[in-house]
Amino acid sequence: MRAVVLTEFGEPDVLRIAEVPVPTPAPDEILVRVHATALNRADLLQRRGFYPNPFPGEHDIPGMEFAGEVMTAPSSASASHVGDAPSASHAAGSHARASRWKPGDHVMGIVSGGAYAEYVTIPADQAMRTPRGMALHDAAAIPEVFITAWDALVLQGGLTPGGRTLVHAGASGVGTAAIQICRAMGAWIAVTTSTNKVQACRDLGANLVIDYTTDDFAGAIAAATDGKGVNVVLDVIGGNYTVRNVACLALKGRIIQVGTMAGPSTNFNVASLMPKRASITGTVLRARPKEEKIAVSRAVADALLPDFDAGVLKPIIDTRYSLDHIVDAHRHMESNANIGKIVVTVAS
Repeated sequence: MRAVVLTEFGEPDVLRIAEVPVPTPAPDEILVRVHATALNRADLLQRRGFYPNPFPGEHDIPGMEFAGEVMTAPSSASASHVGDAPSASHAAGSHARASRWKPGDHVMGIVSGGAYAEYVTIPADQAMRTPRGMALHDAAAIPEVFITAWDALVLQGGLTPGGRTLVHAGASGVGTAAIQICRAMGAWIAVTTSTNKVQACRDLGANLVIDYTTDDFAGAIAAATDGKGVNVVLDVIGGNYTVRNVACLALKGRIIQVGTMAGPSTNFNVASLMPKRASITGTVLRARPKEEKIAVSRAVADALLPDFDAGVLKPIIDTRYSLDHIVDAHRHMESNANIGKIVVTVAS
């Protein structure tokens, strides 16, 4: 099969396409023919050598999400469709068993790596069905960002209908997912973004859009909430945002740190959390054990797939590239010009 393989680390032009063996699924896994994948910031870090190969001894192939067609499935009756529950509730409900995957089924999901390839394997219980009526080339833009946003805001942040949240990088993949999730569940959301992306965030339904190049987001949150603050901050920036994030919090508020694009915070005083009885939780998705990835995939599928089916939620796609143009795709992401996801077509 064709795959993007890392044989050295550095700038985008180290990405190479090579012929490698098709992966062999474990007994509890399905083999999927990948139609499309999508870029994530972690892919850039892996390309630069900051993420170790998740499959030591095998080819170092980036790619953390995909949508495609099931080629082979385990015979065990334990393998079942994730996300077929009919409930439109946003709470993670019971996980009723359905018929197991069969060849030809359309699925999507998150993986530790390997999605920049024509074939990928994934635990059968971790795969999610794609939204009804949605093209695979669109569904590839869903898994990583919607799982990250839902997990951070709801499962870890405890956000509920009527709650208030601040999300940084509002025009990013995670940001555009978070705006839609909050709108659908009836939560108030403020986002930060750059000047040229303000209108896009407003159009998606953000209640407050703060241009971080001209405005102080802590002051804007205080003014918009009458000093009450927000219940959850979802932060991918870090750096000097941390101090102001705490200032934005309501009593018992939570900061969920899912990235540190600006590096570590050098002026943060942990004592500032104490008067608000607030907390900071660091989280990653990629390094979690299989059981946790299955659990969060199921929770998100149960909660969100009905809204995707109904057209309430949708992936926001900035640009599309073919696998042959993966270098250009990485350069585009590094320019920070995208609004939403960058999708890479693998199969026609």
